[in-house]
Amino acid sequence: MQIVPSPADKDYLDFRAGIVIVILTILWGFNYTAIKYSNEGISPVFASALRSCIACLCGLIYCMVNKQKIFHTDRMLFHGFVVGLLFGLEFACIYFGLLYTDSARSVIFVYLSPFVVAAGAHFFLKGDRLTFLKTIGLIFAFLGVVIVFYGKPTTAKPTMLIGDILQIMAAFFWGATTLYIKKYMAGKIHPINTFLYQLFFSIPILLVISLILEPQWIKTITFSVAASLFYQSVIVAFASFFVWFKLIHEYSVSRLSAFTFFTPIFGVLFGVLFLGEEFTSSMMVGLPLVCVGIILVNWRTKKTP
Repeated sequence: MQIVPSPADKDYLDFRAGIVIVILTILWGFNYTAIKYSNEGISPVFASALRSCIACLCGLIYCMVNKQKIFHTDRMLFHGFVVGLLFGLEFACIYFGLLYTDSARSVIFVYLSPFVVAAGAHFFLKGDRLTFLKTIGLIFAFLGVVIVFYGKPTTAKPTMLIGDILQIMAAFFWGATTLYIKKYMAGKIHPINTFLYQLFFSIPILLVISLILEPQWIKTITFSVAASLFYQSVIVAFASFFVWFKLIHEYSVSRLSAFTFFTPIFGVLFGVLFLGEEFTSSMMVGLPLVCVGIILVNWRTKKTP
């Protein structure tokens, strides 16, 4: 029997949801470091396709074990294709862009996505409006992110601009994916179906892009390359994204997206710790701003009777 979450959104994030989203942001923050490791042995877009294949297989096993419907035969299949297209383009931009820019820098640009979601939700989703507090909170969080990564690192190359632009494009694709799911799929199908459609339909898109851009798919396979691919596929693409989609189906997307501003902070920290990327003292100022912004966006105002 198909289980569909309640269509009624929670207009705030409760304690449980807050803890879950913070854990997700830690996992996502380290994902950019993991991609850097896998790029040493596997071409980036092909690695993204492999990631989708492995995570999709995990999702199929989950459906079979829980006797959950895998594919629909109505318009939901078309919506699933659109989500997969947006997802594939997003991660093609992320993986390919990381050839040219730092992981710490990449995670900053990709997390412009909450602004796309917040603005889009205001215009396209009912009951998810931009209030004064939400707007101020987003501004604080954005300033915090900018301050954390103020100025280019001293090791920057001219080609870094290519990577930066690709990460910004990824942010728009991610924001569009979140809005599309919320508008057309949330409350109508099980989150596992949303998750599977995203992965399944992204695979051919990523493979075609890889065929066009990457003459060599596999250069070398080491333990760090294999471990990073496992992390990206099973931990991030399967487990964390499945949980993320369950949250999207249940909570306000603008409030959820605001919490993802923690990811750039973790991404920068992991880039510094594991990749030796340049550390900026502005993190001491940026992190409190991000925290204040998230609190403001998730602030519950009393409703007048």
